[in-house]
Amino acid sequence: MGSYILQVGQFAFDLYYWLIIISIFGSWFPKFSTSKVGMLIGRLVEPYLSIFRKFIPPLGMIDLSPIVALIAYRYLGSFALMGLGELLGMIGAV
Repeated sequence: MGSYILQVGQFAFDLYYWLIIISIFGSWFPKFSTSKVGMLIGRLVEPYLSIFRKFIPPLGMIDLSPIVALIAYRYLGSFALMGLGELLGMIGAV
C-alpha cells in the first residue's frame, strides 16, 4: 500500500513538472495562452511561477524565473517524496 502511495505521489509531481514545461514552451506561441488548454495549464501553473517572478526580474526579453522554479520544484519534490517514504516506513506501510 505504501509503495502505491509513493508511486501516486511521484506521478503527481511528474505531471505538474511537465505542466510547467508545457507552460514555458507554450509561452513562445501567442495563441497557446488564449486556447482552452493553455488557459487551464496557466491556471494550474501560474500560482507557483508567480512566486519566483516576484523575486527574479526578467532580463530584457528573457524570463529566468521558470528555470529557477523548475530546479526548485525538482528539489522540493524529491525532498517531499523522501519524507513521505520515511514516514510510510516509520508506520510500517512500505
